[in-house]
Amino acid sequence: MNARIALLVAAGIAAGCSKEKPPAERPAPQVVVLTVTAATVQQPINFVAQTESSQRVDIVARVSGFLEKIAYTEGELVKEGQLLFQLDPKPFKAQADAAKGQVLAQQARFATAKANLARTKPLAQQDALSRADLDRAQGEYDSANAGVFAAEAKLREAELNLGYTTIRSPVTGFASRSQQRQGTYINAMAETAQLTYVAAVDPVWVNFSVSQNQMARMRSDVTSGRVTMPKDQKFPVEIILSDGTVYPEKGSISFADPSFSQDTGSFLVRAVIPNPQRALRPGMFVTAKVEGIVRPDAIVIPQLAVQQGSNGHLVYVIKQDSTAEARPVVVGDYQGDKNIVILDGLKPGDRVVIDGVLRVVPGKPVQMVQPGAAGEAGKAQAKPPAPPARK
Repeated sequence: MNARIALLVAAGIAAGCSKEKPPAERPAPQVVVLTVTAATVQQPINFVAQTESSQRVDIVARVSGFLEKIAYTEGELVKEGQLLFQLDPKPFKAQADAAKGQVLAQQARFATAKANLARTKPLAQQDALSRADLDRAQGEYDSANAGVFAAEAKLREAELNLGYTTIRSPVTGFASRSQQRQGTYINAMAETAQLTYVAAVDPVWVNFSVSQNQMARMRSDVTSGRVTMPKDQKFPVEIILSDGTVYPEKGSISFADPSFSQDTGSFLVRAVIPNPQRALRPGMFVTAKVEGIVRPDAIVIPQLAVQQGSNGHLVYVIKQDSTAEARPVVVGDYQGDKNIVILDGLKPGDRVVIDGVLRVVPGKPVQMVQPGAAGEAGKAQAKPPAPPARK
């Protein structure tokens, strides 16, 4: 009997040793909070944009003839007045010489008619010649004078055509490849008259589109006082290249289309950007950052503090008793690369969790620490507990 009791006591002691201790309650998560304040901030708006030449000129032959010379390097910068093409001038030089001869002939005829009229007038006044002789002399004089005028016009036309055989650049810019080769016959009335084009790039135009929804939202913000516009309505524009580089020269908006496109529901806006180094070329895709828009009394917090919930965006606000509350918010535009504007849901003085958001449980307490401490605490809390030692 004593042996049986001893066996039961031993079994009870073994069962008691095998029971695990109840898990300790996890400590409150450590988080970093930001006390919300209102401030006046710049609110630039980014648009996808494309560059365009501020003056693209098609180089077209105005007279027909054989292309004698291509005088520029294709694709390179050409100066205003620089020779681009030379058509064979010899036929036009011959036409100009013939026209000059006609002028001389008409001038000689005019001189004769003028002298004849000078002799006829006094004789007619003395009734030595009839009135018909005077009229005839006057008519010959007027006809010769008109002949000189017409011949001189023909000479000017011939000289213009001769000048058109020398084709120069009307602007400073980059010249495209030649559409015709040396020795080709150029017909001024056909497609072969298109020789090349020159695109001016200083300044350069930057075009982007503003949608109807964006315009309506901007008007609503201005009406409600959430944003203010420049008094002179001049909006500086900064250009960001495709690799993220900020272009050193700033420009301004110079044109806005008065009507919306029926195809896209947006209207075109154009900015003029100085391009002295000619780093911007036509057709480049860039980001146009329109500045000058100010948002007074704005609430700005880090983007990482905003979470996406089932009903929209939310942030965690720490109440006076150090417990977390999930607060729905309405977000606005981005502010720089890391911050975002909160349009509704927060007020100055609210404490928002900006680090350690994933460890927060709504309604549970948290421990507020300085920036950097929450990350180390999170690593420590993330470590699994050591298994209990077996006895």
